Order: sequence, then structure tokens, then C-alpha cells
Amino acid sequence: MGSSKAGSSAALAGSFAGAARRYWLGVFPHVCAERRRREARAQEIPDLLLRQVVVDALRKWGNIEGASAFAAFVPRRRRAAAIRAMAGFQSAYNYLDMLTELPNTDPETNGRLLHNALLVALDPGAEHLDYYAHHHLREDGGYLAETVDGCRTALAQLPSFAAVAPAARRAAERIVAFQSCNTGEVQGDYAALERWARAHTPPATGMRWWETAAAAGSSLCIYGLIALAAEPRVDPAEIAAMEAAYFPWIGALHSLLDNLIDAAEDYATGQRSLAGCYASPRDAATRMGMLAERSMHAAQSLPGRRHVLVLAAMASFYLCTTEARAPEAAPVADAVLDALGEPARLSMMVFRSRLALRRLAPSVPGAPARRGDGAEVVIPAAQEALPAASAIAAPGALGALGGDARGIK
Repeated sequence: MGSSKAGSSAALAGSFAGAARRYWLGVFPHVCAERRRREARAQEIPDLLLRQVVVDALRKWGNIEGASAFAAFVPRRRRAAAIRAMAGFQSAYNYLDMLTELPNTDPETNGRLLHNALLVALDPGAEHLDYYAHHHLREDGGYLAETVDGCRTALAQLPSFAAVAPAARRAAERIVAFQSCNTGEVQGDYAALERWARAHTPPATGMRWWETAAAAGSSLCIYGLIALAAEPRVDPAEIAAMEAAYFPWIGALHSLLDNLIDAAEDYATGQRSLAGCYASPRDAATRMGMLAERSMHAAQSLPGRRHVLVLAAMASFYLCTTEARAPEAAPVADAVLDALGEPARLSMMVFRSRLALRRLAPSVPGAPARRGDGAEVVIPAAQEALPAASAIAAPGALGALGGDARGIK
């Protein structure tokens, strides 16, 4: 049994090493080029406020790097198209998320119409909508339409996108619903989000409504489906299994971990947090440990190791931070890492090495990018750390984990 466990660990470490190599050699250069292009394009936006929103959204580049990390598992000849699709979708999501935070007289309608751009981005034949019809700003110089068109043009180059498109659209519809209900304490009524989540909680899962809402806001499933679309043939059963794995389990864990480590920032700005709906840190640890266990089981049931690697990398990206070791967050982090087991142990070694690399040389490529809302999955990055892998908050900031649910993020 010992030799079997050692062999499994070695195989897993080898998978991490292979994914990192493909990311740095085959994905990261494309992502850097995409960033430069988008930053230059932002300067052409005529409305100064919209230009600033785009610039601020692009500062959340960790989201876009994370989304593009799925392309490390795409066949080489389809990789560039997959990266353009993933980066384009997440760029649009970041921008729209920030737009809906601006004051509006009808935030729910505005949020829904703006985020409908994500549905158009997944439909090569759809007509553009008047996305800004309920927004007081609209002179973006064609930026949003170009971003949407770039995404769907890239998707049209993937041989199996038609097969995964219905599942991708369902995931995007959940994002639209989440974003239209999640309009902010000042602008909207958060009871709408609870009503939606209760109505859409998958039966027999035992999910609490805020866990369902968290899963709905995650875009991870879409990037997994885009990666699958690059294959010449796709089994419908694999599509269904992937959708069931990411919604609700992996998606919920993703969004709630993001909430967990952003607790101090949310507390300081009055931002509502889904993690704040738990009765206590102990309740949060129990529930999120369960979500991690179910997520790993679901990832292991899917073909190959890619979903296990993505899950472990996603969790490690959050849990290697100092925020995750705050007194109120640490029990949650420990429960999640225990549930994820060996894949998370290996991934945490690599991510801690990345943080050390950043402290020594902040400008070195591969140092963790800035986090932001949305999908943030970064393939274990520092090549130097791979051999090793194979051998918070201010006081009261996490009070939301004690039943003071200041709201929803």
C-alpha cells in the first residue's frame, strides 16, 4: 500500500509539473499579449468614466490569468483560440461586474441587461443588444461589443463548441441571475437573491441558499467547458458530469473562498459577503469542508486529472495567503485543505514558493497576480518549485462569520 501511495503522489506531482510547463510555455505568453492589447484598447474609450472602469477591471488580471489556465489542458493547435475565448469572457465579466456597482435607478434591470452580453459572447449567431439601455453611460467606443465578438469568434474555431454550448449557456444564465439580484445594499433588495437561490438549489444536495448563490456567480464551469470544446469529439455524458461537478460543488467552494479571504476588505467597505451568512466560524468550517470534500469527489469522477489540478490550484491560490491564517478564517482553511488532501498539499507547496518568489523579486513573471472577483485559478507557477512539490483581517472583520451577515458579495 505504501508503494501504491508513493506512486500515486509521484504521478500527481508529474501532472502538476506537466501542467505548469504547458502553462508557462504555451499559455502565459498569449495571456501577456492579450493584456497589452486590452490595456491599449482601453485608452481609446471616449467616455472618461467608462475608460476608468475598464482600466480598473483590467487590474483584476488574476481572474483572467486564472480563466486562461484551463487552456493548459487544450490541444496545442487549439490553445490560442481557447485563450482568446477564456480571456475575453472573463474580461467582459470583470467589466460588467464593476459597471453594475455604479449607482442606478433600476439596478436589477440594468444588471440583467448588461450581463446579457455574457450570453451573447457564448452565441456566435446572436445579435448584439442595447446593453447600456438602462445605464447612464454608454460611449465605450465599441469596447464591450468588441470584447463579446472576440470571445465568440474564438469559440467558433473550437470543433466541439456546439456540443458544450447549451451547458455553457446555462452557466452564464446563472451568472446573469446572480448579478442582477446581487446589486448592492444601497441599490437593491437582497431578498431577491435568496428567493432565486432557493428556487434553483439542486434537489437532494442539502445546499444552503447562499451556497447555491455562490455557485451561480462562479464562471469556472464555463472555462472547463471551453477547454472541452477544443477536443475533436466530446461525450455528452462528460458534459453533464462536468456541469454537475461545477454547479453546485466546485463553483460554491470557489466563490466562498474568495469571500473568506476578502472579509477584511468587505468589512471596511460595507460590502456584503456570502460567507457572512454562516452562523459562526465553526459552522463555516464544517460546511466549507463538506463542499471541498464533495468538490474533490466530483473532480476525481471526471476523466483525467485536469479538474483535480484546477481544484487544488484554485483552493491553494486563496489559502496560501496571510488572510487565510486569520483566527476566524484559519479553521475554515484547515478544513478545506484537509478535505482536498494530497493534491492540495502539493499545490500549497508550489503556491507558497510563488509567494516567496514575489517577496524576493516582485516583478518576476509568475508572481501571483492581483486577485479580483470571479474565476481565479492559477496553475502552480514557479518551475523552480516543482521539484520540491514532488519530493487577517482587522479585529472584527470576520464578524460576518459569526452570524452578522452584513450582506452578499
